Amino acid sequence: YIRLSKGAFNTGPCGAKMAETAADTPMGHGYEFDLVVIGCIPKKLMHNAGILGESFSDAREFGWKVNNEGHDWAKMVEQIQNYIGSLNWGYRVALRDNNVEYINAKGAFEDAHTIVCTKKNGKTRTITADKVVIAVGGRPKYLGVEGDKECCITSDDVFSLPKAPGKTLCVGASYISLETAGLLSALGYEVSVLVRSVFLRGFDSEMAEKIVGHMESHGVRMIRSSVPTKFEKDGDKTKVTIKNSDFGNEIVEEYDTVVIAVGRDPCTGDLGLEKAGVVPHKSGKFEAKDEQTNVPNIYAVGDVLEQRQELTPVAIQAGQLLARRLYAGATASMDYDLVPTTVFTPLEYGCVGMSEELAAETYGADNTEAYISFFKPLEWQLNHEEHNGVPVRGDNSCYLKLITNTADSERVVGLHYLGPNAGEVVQGYAVAMKCGATKAQFDTTVGIHPTVSEEFTILSVTKRSGVDAQKKGC
Repeated sequence: YIRLSKGAFNTGPCGAKMAETAADTPMGHGYEFDLVVIGCIPKKLMHNAGILGESFSDAREFGWKVNNEGHDWAKMVEQIQNYIGSLNWGYRVALRDNNVEYINAKGAFEDAHTIVCTKKNGKTRTITADKVVIAVGGRPKYLGVEGDKECCITSDDVFSLPKAPGKTLCVGASYISLETAGLLSALGYEVSVLVRSVFLRGFDSEMAEKIVGHMESHGVRMIRSSVPTKFEKDGDKTKVTIKNSDFGNEIVEEYDTVVIAVGRDPCTGDLGLEKAGVVPHKSGKFEAKDEQTNVPNIYAVGDVLEQRQELTPVAIQAGQLLARRLYAGATASMDYDLVPTTVFTPLEYGCVGMSEELAAETYGADNTEAYISFFKPLEWQLNHEEHNGVPVRGDNSCYLKLITNTADSERVVGLHYLGPNAGEVVQGYAVAMKCGATKAQFDTTVGIHPTVSEEFTILSVTKRSGVDAQKKGC
């Protein structure tokens, strides 16, 4: 077995002889897993740094005598990179303990069973395998406009910046763009987001609007219906020419840092797929039922799969289940439905299942119900501070929504939460929804008081009723 990979696929317990190839990326990452180096781990840590800064005002209202003397970007990056280094050492040991040979080289197919591994110095090694798994992931897209690669960084680069980013422009409406903008704003930097069309495409549109509204009210500037047409260096600054798509006028603005976050492309273009007979989708990804490509012995997991969630836990679980099917006699396949996720914007958004729009499209508007509630967490109730005239902890600034299929015993088909600790709140409900939970079962579950999660067990107001869903007490 050979893995052309940057992700998690563990065959050790299944007893397969295994080799892994992984070439350095333009940022110098080779062995290290993407989620550790440039993904969810450093992102969550930087997001937490921002949350800690925002909590100073909470602490003062609870009697703590604290002063915010600013943030040390270099210190934060150093600590995060040190932690990443320790994780990578652990992964290296785990590979060795599972008798996995790691080959630090760029792998490409010679045929369906043969891989040519090319090292940095140009030396090659040819290896063969009964089965091959492609798990090369993706890299951020550039825009293809003048100066983008010379003047801008991508979301991959943010977490290892040696100096503070200063005034920053984030280009894109993706969750990565909004997360980056949110954490930088929370750390005290002036941030703008440049958006061509729809925020958080594919997510529930109402939740997306509330996320953006919260970010705007807390200082993030949103430049809508606009695209960059040119980037150019002006000393240490970057000049950005911005064109408004509605009116056609152009403006020029200056930033210390410009972050491109407009999606990712799969790293499949130079794998020699044609030599192995593998036919990718026009996107460069693979349409692979049960992770099997059109070539029976070649499989794919993770971000290179067409119409699958680009999430680390999805890739991990799909890879583990595939390994068990191939080598341990198991039959279970990956279930890509009801996958929970969280967007780590300053006000976090967690969801599982369908958006309100998709539920109405799937079951019919008359057969869907949306139960809603606005609320303010108990932990925020003492904080009455304002920043630039905006409450730091606004009343009823958090929101949740439970979507049911009324034609199927009010089975819960979508769950959405906007508030603190979204991932921790939503994870358990994902299990309930996998078990087919209904609204009645949510109602008969005793909530833990006082918590934000208990709100899901006491929902009574529907959106179509028009009744005020704002909380009046605890």
